[in-house]
Amino acid sequence: MKKIIVILGPTATGKTDLAVKLAKKFNGEIVSADSRQIFRNMDIATAKPQIKKGCFKGVPHYLIDSFPLNKDLSVTVYKKLAIKAIKSIQKKGKLAFLVGGTGLYIKAVVDNLDFPKIVPDKDLRQKLEKKSLKELFRIYKKLDLKGAKIIDKNNKRRLIRALEVCYLSKLPFWQQRKQKKPLFKVLQLGIKLPKSILNKNISIRTNRMIKLGLEKEVKILVKKYGNLPIISQTIGYKEWLPYLKNKINLKIKKQIIEETKNHTRQYAKRQLVWFKKDSRIIWLSKQNCFKKASKLINQFIL
Repeated sequence: MKKIIVILGPTATGKTDLAVKLAKKFNGEIVSADSRQIFRNMDIATAKPQIKKGCFKGVPHYLIDSFPLNKDLSVTVYKKLAIKAIKSIQKKGKLAFLVGGTGLYIKAVVDNLDFPKIVPDKDLRQKLEKKSLKELFRIYKKLDLKGAKIIDKNNKRRLIRALEVCYLSKLPFWQQRKQKKPLFKVLQLGIKLPKSILNKNISIRTNRMIKLGLEKEVKILVKKYGNLPIISQTIGYKEWLPYLKNKINLKIKKQIIEETKNHTRQYAKRQLVWFKKDSRIIWLSKQNCFKKASKLINQFIL
């Protein structure tokens, strides 16, 4: 069974930088496991690496800036794309690194999960879209108690999909998830930072996004695509949407920035809660993480 390395952790922990260094050392290439960076045109808010000719800092990257923004991306579709990319890397005799913070995407590849093949129902989705997050989660909890304990209750798209499957199949969504024989032997390395440092990183990164032109990016996306769920549910965009019709003064702008930072902190916390459920992950502190990761990878690939 061929081997892959997973580099994971909450947002703003330095996963990409570490992965690039490791990929250079171990003759590797990187497959992104980020549910937002995969979409085209969503650049600043997603902290997307600047890919040039398929590479970032000299390392080939896959599944970044590669999927149309106006198309739905399911976990099943992502898994197929990721496995195809990983196998392509392995055919070249290189080491594949799966890197990101979207826990369900990572789990789908690592554990070879299969999800129910239910065709999306546009009418049902439109009805569910009108409901609040709180209401959607309450309904889902009634239909799938086990799944409700695992799902990200703040992810509206995922809740709607789970409810869609429940309604159309007449079965709990999580019960239909199947774990098949693993495709790869996996080493999962997680980066964990002290809360104070993580919060500082989030603040610095958000301020950088503003300087890079986040406000302009939001306006361009809304003008081109309208209020797509992928835009209205993405941190960094959704905070601006209620104010776009009017002039955004300095006071409102500061409020938007603080909301973005707060939402990002909450998201990082949810990511950590998800990852902590997997006892196979080896956690690394930021200090000497390259050295420690290198040692673990050396032992793993022997």
